[in-house]
Amino acid sequence: MTNMILRTVPALLLVAFSGAASAAAFQLLEQNASGLGNAYAGSAAVADNASTVFFNPAGMTQLGNGIQLSVGVAGVGPSYEFRDQAGVKSGGDAGGWAAVPNAYLSGQLTKDLFLGLGISAPFGLATEYDSGWVGASKAIKSEIRTINVNPSVAYRVSDKVSLGFGLNYQKIDAELTNSALRLKGDDSSWGWNAGALFTLSPAMRVGVSYRSAVKYTLSGNASGALNGPINADVKLPDTFTLSVWQQVSDRWEAMGDLSYTRWNSVRSLNVTGLALPVSETFNYENSWRFAWGAGYKATDKAKLKFGIAFDRTPVRDEYRTARVPDNNRLWLSLGGQWNAGAVGKFDLGYSYLYVIDPTISQGALQGKYDASAHIIGVQYSVGF
Repeated sequence: MTNMILRTVPALLLVAFSGAASAAAFQLLEQNASGLGNAYAGSAAVADNASTVFFNPAGMTQLGNGIQLSVGVAGVGPSYEFRDQAGVKSGGDAGGWAAVPNAYLSGQLTKDLFLGLGISAPFGLATEYDSGWVGASKAIKSEIRTINVNPSVAYRVSDKVSLGFGLNYQKIDAELTNSALRLKGDDSSWGWNAGALFTLSPAMRVGVSYRSAVKYTLSGNASGALNGPINADVKLPDTFTLSVWQQVSDRWEAMGDLSYTRWNSVRSLNVTGLALPVSETFNYENSWRFAWGAGYKATDKAKLKFGIAFDRTPVRDEYRTARVPDNNRLWLSLGGQWNAGAVGKFDLGYSYLYVIDPTISQGALQGKYDASAHIIGVQYSVGF
């Protein structure tokens, strides 16, 4: 029993950094609702409200004079139902709805200098199986909460080039259990992000952005069959994004997105603080995400949005776990925006995520998941 628990400890801790979130592995893309209807295509080039602080801080130069405020929330509802090889369900639905809030502020200091601040939740997980399910020794409850504070600056070099930079202070809390063990831990750390925006013409922009890797030392306590303090060093991956936005006609706009995340930083996890040192290998792969979207200006006040994306998982089939039943996923998105003039803009977005049949083979846990997710978001943006 004790050896089984020791093998489980690193997997329990890793879930703080890899879970069944809305994007591949543990990422949460829902940092606004205005991009949700386009499946976040063009995320580093659209720059239509203050949430560009997160996606590409250089985009603040496109927001105009004065102060810009954008606040919103996304409801993320993943579903993961396990079936054994005979087709019998076990564990109930491990998914459930969770809120992902965000708030952003941008202000113009001089003609070409802008400051911004973003508060968001870039990583998160909330899954829970029935206590008596067949995989209870692997996982029961996993709850991860993060908050990211992102002060930023942008400078307009010329009419065609803008640059941006931001710092990220991030805090994470985790509670993780299986049938024999409960872990709680937390940490805080720093990262950075940068971006550039190129205005090739009044009808076309290209954006590039980069979010750095973040190193954590998770510390906390284990209780249950094992008791005592625990520590683990983890390095979250960095992400590079290339985006394009184009005004195709008076009513139509199109956008595209290509992002690359270097998940190979999550190769293994070493846990210290228990009676014996523990290590486990995960061998995540680097992954790509492709997205395309369009917007249609139906009236002077109303815009319709559409999008599709393919999100490649970094999780290899042979390393998939009950805590991370992740696989490649397809995004189908739509949304709308209402421009109420001086009152502000209101965005509503929805995405359906089809997760391609995750299979699992972990000892006695043999089978596959029926997996999917629904995401709905609202956003309010206004300038002063």
